[in-house]
Amino acid sequence: MMTYRGKGVCGAIAIGKVSVFMRRSFNVKRIKIDNTEAERGRLEEAKKKAISQLSRIYEKALKEVGEANARIFEIHMMMVEDDDYNEAIIEMINSRNVNAEYAVAVTSDNFAAMFSSMDDAYMRERAADVKDISNRIIACLGNENDVEKNPDERVIICANDLAPSETVALDKDKVLAFVTAYGSANSHTAILARNMNIPAIIGVGEEFLSRIQNGDIAIADGYTGEFILNPDKDALEKANEKLFGDIEKKELLQKLKGKENVTIDGTTINIYANIGSVDNIGAVLLNDAGGIGLFRSEFLYLENSDYPSEEEQFKVYKRVLESMASKKVIIRTLDIGADKQADYFKLEKEENPALGLRAIRLCLERPDIFRTQLRALYRASVYGNLGIMFPMITSQTELKEIIALCEEVKKELSLDGIEFSDSIELGIMIETPAAAIISDRLAPMVDFFSIGTNDLTQYTLACDRQNPRIERFCDTHHEAVLRLVEISAKNAHKHGTWIGICGELAADTTLTEAFLRMGIDELSVSPPFVLKVRDAVRKIDLRSDSK
Repeated sequence: MMTYRGKGVCGAIAIGKVSVFMRRSFNVKRIKIDNTEAERGRLEEAKKKAISQLSRIYEKALKEVGEANARIFEIHMMMVEDDDYNEAIIEMINSRNVNAEYAVAVTSDNFAAMFSSMDDAYMRERAADVKDISNRIIACLGNENDVEKNPDERVIICANDLAPSETVALDKDKVLAFVTAYGSANSHTAILARNMNIPAIIGVGEEFLSRIQNGDIAIADGYTGEFILNPDKDALEKANEKLFGDIEKKELLQKLKGKENVTIDGTTINIYANIGSVDNIGAVLLNDAGGIGLFRSEFLYLENSDYPSEEEQFKVYKRVLESMASKKVIIRTLDIGADKQADYFKLEKEENPALGLRAIRLCLERPDIFRTQLRALYRASVYGNLGIMFPMITSQTELKEIIALCEEVKKELSLDGIEFSDSIELGIMIETPAAAIISDRLAPMVDFFSIGTNDLTQYTLACDRQNPRIERFCDTHHEAVLRLVEISAKNAHKHGTWIGICGELAADTTLTEAFLRMGIDELSVSPPFVLKVRDAVRKIDLRSDSK
């Protein structure tokens, strides 16, 4: 029995046979060619074929993981057509009289090295994307069919790493789990695994691949990050107990549908869902969420090649509000910058993008963009129960400017004879220590707070949450983070403002009781966690002494 440890990115456990994932390898040789025009023609045909394949993968991803997560394959299609990338390939074919396969492989290495050396974590992730699309083009140049071999039985997939396209291509019904030597918790593959609900362990290290063979029995524990190869009887018994416990818990959770989010002592809490697209509304309703606590409007911008118009935004906001009927829908205004980039914004490179021009700062610097979004939101407000939330707040000055813009938009709409609701709640995200510390000043100015624990942790602990090397220092349970949550809750209630949490900690049931004792009124989580949090809430008795 051998035990390896990585990072679990999807909480579940799997027991079964191992299948080693062998990526197509390309032994690209440099071949001198005489007809460069014909070679460029081969390249164009291969690119068309690659885009066709990526389009099919996109459609599959759309059904399985939703529009927001499928977007990576739209990015891949755009990268195939990227001018700089293509010019480099064609220049090599023309100037060196080499075959297209060799030109693509060399260009891929050069671009991947360039991206890997960048400070921005988002841009570093592009290195894997370049490799992925380049391998696909090379395969198309060799007339290889886009047929992904799926296992004949349910297995634990083991690999060096998995490209996003390889993850989506997996037949979910044949995959018990996947375990990779490399990867980070914020990689596209890890995000896709969570959304596809496939147990996954990443960063186990290269050694385990040399020890495994197809057909070996293994345990993949997505909770602890342990991968146990050829487990002994005791390890198998413990894993089976955990597995059956998971099955029982899922069955019990289904019985909680329709139940209230009420503690034993009668305290009611709202449990909402976080989503990034209207395509996720079905998951919100299926999991019985009380509303939407975070609708990430930035995906409207990330999915477009130009600024979405007021009308385009209005239609999306209207649809989500109508779909949720009278249930609360909190839409976060544009939160772009740092790890979320759209080329048409033409944002300058920054040394510290997480501390730079992003979110509300960008909106206040570009009021034309902000005003367009606000008009669309106010117009849509008559179709449901809308709350508008502003990210990355650090001062009263910013908030005064935001409120003034909202008032201007309302006056414009009134003059144009356009209806809007007069009961829209305005709120802010508490995701900087500054906002938490002056929450007593901010609370009287808004209707609600929502704590973004991901960024609050990052800024409080000075830890880049996109950097896998310092994950162990990014302690989400750090006392400083929890104190800032408690300070914000106390100040909110002092001024009659309600407060929720929409970051990942909202789904951490080891903290649910602590949050309720602090006075948190709402928890907003990914749709699959709604019933789990409801179960935790219903077992809490706030009359008893705090543990």
